[in-house]
Amino acid sequence: MFCYQCEQTAKGEGCTVLGVCGKQPEVAALQDLLIYCLQGLAQVAVGGRQVGISDRQVNVFTVEATFATLTNVDFDPERFVKLINQGAYLRENLKEKVKAAGGQADFPAGPATFKPEATPEGLAKQAEAVALAAAPGEDADVRSLRHTLLFGLKGVSAYADHAQILGQEDDQVYAFIHEGLAATANKDLGLNDLLGLCLKCGEINLRAMELLDAANTGRYGHPVPTKVPLGHKKGKAILVSGHDLLDLEEILKQSAGKGIYVYTHGEMLPTHGYPGLKKYPHFYGHFGTAWQNQIKEFGQFPGAIVMTTNCLQKPQASYADNLFTCGVVGWPGIPHIADRNFKPVIDKALALPGFAEDLNGRAVMVGFARNTVMSVAGQVIEAVKNKHIRHFFLVGGCDGTKAGRSYYTEFVEKVPKDCVVLTLACGKFRFFDKDLGDIGGIPRLLDVGQCNDAYSAIQIAVALANAFGVGVNDLPLSLILSWYEQKAVAILLTLLHLGIKNMRLGPSLPAFISPNVLDVLVKNFNIKPITTPDEDLKAILG
Repeated sequence: MFCYQCEQTAKGEGCTVLGVCGKQPEVAALQDLLIYCLQGLAQVAVGGRQVGISDRQVNVFTVEATFATLTNVDFDPERFVKLINQGAYLRENLKEKVKAAGGQADFPAGPATFKPEATPEGLAKQAEAVALAAAPGEDADVRSLRHTLLFGLKGVSAYADHAQILGQEDDQVYAFIHEGLAATANKDLGLNDLLGLCLKCGEINLRAMELLDAANTGRYGHPVPTKVPLGHKKGKAILVSGHDLLDLEEILKQSAGKGIYVYTHGEMLPTHGYPGLKKYPHFYGHFGTAWQNQIKEFGQFPGAIVMTTNCLQKPQASYADNLFTCGVVGWPGIPHIADRNFKPVIDKALALPGFAEDLNGRAVMVGFARNTVMSVAGQVIEAVKNKHIRHFFLVGGCDGTKAGRSYYTEFVEKVPKDCVVLTLACGKFRFFDKDLGDIGGIPRLLDVGQCNDAYSAIQIAVALANAFGVGVNDLPLSLILSWYEQKAVAILLTLLHLGIKNMRLGPSLPAFISPNVLDVLVKNFNIKPITTPDEDLKAILG
């Protein structure tokens, strides 16, 4: 196997024996083969659009299948075999439609003519031929940009899938995902072509995140400041982790009146700020802290656990008996809820002991998305003009298990008291419960939401720039980013598309970025690796 799509890839170079995430070589191979199959489907879809054909089933399948290859989303080989065969079937059906419309339906040997073998051994041999490992003589910089584009497309697909589930779609997003996937199979594209496609990927990701923002706020309302308990209530319990708001809503609906409290974990923490979700009286609080403690936390949870789209490593036997997956998430041997009928989860929760007593722990605040922040924009602007607020730091991104991620905790702790920290995504669990106080009633730590809410953070920055009559790069704002998986790649490409400069990225730089490509990013966008909190704060604030 060869996989280097996440930040924690082995030795900072690539996993070649077993994924650091727990991904088996068989799954890695099937994921590569699925991408190859999707490249062929995309080639046909691109041809279809040239004659006015856009097949929604193909569109939705493409984003869901691409999403399934993200880090720590799906470890189930049987599901990948099904996706590969379904992709080939949809491709052949689409060819017939394109041919009937007078479009191109014949392709040279390659992904558009790929026929899956019927046996695991045959699929493994096919996968070996199309693996992501470097081909002999391949240009390192071309490969770097091709894979940057591919990993960015995986992130865009995740956001597009989330939005589609809640009824928000845009064919231009689907069209570019197909264009981009087809481009990753095109050996004739050079550096400039691929660089342009990477930046276009960032542009399309902005649209995908806008759709997701509209989907979430349209259904559940705009988040409002909300205090979330970190303790628990005596009684039966369900824990929901991940990102998908519709799954959480259905669990709340179906468990209502059954004597069960529903708790969030991980990226579900910000959901407590949505009026359409916080209205449920049995939606109580948040359980768990940093990403690296998830295994221990889940083992301590005395109820049913539901994983929606999430970044958890392979489940352990200590809690796997209590675990269910749903959406695109899948692991061998773990019950999967495919139709949002959560009766098995509710039954499991009722059968388990639950919490024996109340625990009144601390509380944290959520709900500082764009509407909330901009409602006090005048107060914020005055505080900046009066030099009560010196600087804003957006400290956000993915969490992970590397020791170097303690940088982000220390950085936030050392941010001067006349500065404000905005945060989003699971990286905040390094410091989300810190009491930083306030500046004239404005909290110094503002939780913008999930990684899915990066659009909200961008809109806050744009609105502040407009209010001050400057560009975003001229604001007293610094981006301190952590990354782990492919949604972070898509967000980074969006920031580059918007021309954002001077970002600090860590805890390490992507293994798939070649030295020459990194040099281009440094020269054009002044991207910097993180150093130490003291050095970075001194460089930013003087």
